[in-house]
Amino acid sequence: MPEWLQAGGWGLLAGSALLVGAAVGFLARIPQKLIASVMAFGAGVLLSAVSFDLIAEAYDQAGLGPTVLGAVVGAVIYTGCNVLLARRGARHRKRSGTRQPSEQQQAGSGTALALGALLDGIPESIVIGASLLGGGKVSAVTVAAVFISNVPEGLSSAAGMRQAGRSRAYVFGLWTGIAVVSGLAAVAGYTVLGDAGPAVLAAITALAAGAILTMIADTMIPEAFEQAHLAIGLITMLGFLTAFTLTSLER
Repeated sequence: MPEWLQAGGWGLLAGSALLVGAAVGFLARIPQKLIASVMAFGAGVLLSAVSFDLIAEAYDQAGLGPTVLGAVVGAVIYTGCNVLLARRGARHRKRSGTRQPSEQQQAGSGTALALGALLDGIPESIVIGASLLGGGKVSAVTVAAVFISNVPEGLSSAAGMRQAGRSRAYVFGLWTGIAVVSGLAAVAGYTVLGDAGPAVLAAITALAAGAILTMIADTMIPEAFEQAHLAIGLITMLGFLTAFTLTSLER
């Protein structure tokens, strides 16, 4: 199988978790504290993946300079895009309660929510595709971390969309589209970066890491801790250790 097609398949697999989570969040009545717990676990998983799989890999490839530069640029780009989308109604796109606006409350918020979901998913998928460059194998830890974290993201966001009166067709059409785009972004990560040198690849990996870390702080942690209970910190740590264990086994 061509490697670009493998990249797309892995990206699609990781993105499909959003659809799984959305189905549960939209069709079932999940307690708010349970959603917060699942989101905390997903945040811990991604924090570990960013630390030990993405930033560490970028540093090993090209050193401190490209790693720091890429991470800062990724954080700035994500923050800028997130600010623009927040002004159009996507600020609470991962909230499961009543904070998401309906289309009647804020015109255009549906489009902003869709673009926000794209913004959250693309950096992860690009890294999945780029990991196959140079004849390497896909990072199982990255795919697993993205998949595990995508389930609570889709669950929480879809529950909030239901509360805001979004239709079933909108919710499932959105997350199906995001899953497909995740696959295409992984293909792009493989094909567009195919001739890039180690420093560029390291910077792109760090850029994605910076964007993901910013996304965790901006959208995942607020949802987890809005309905905080005494075990939230423990659950976040368990998610972190789960991804760390996968990283250790892979090496």
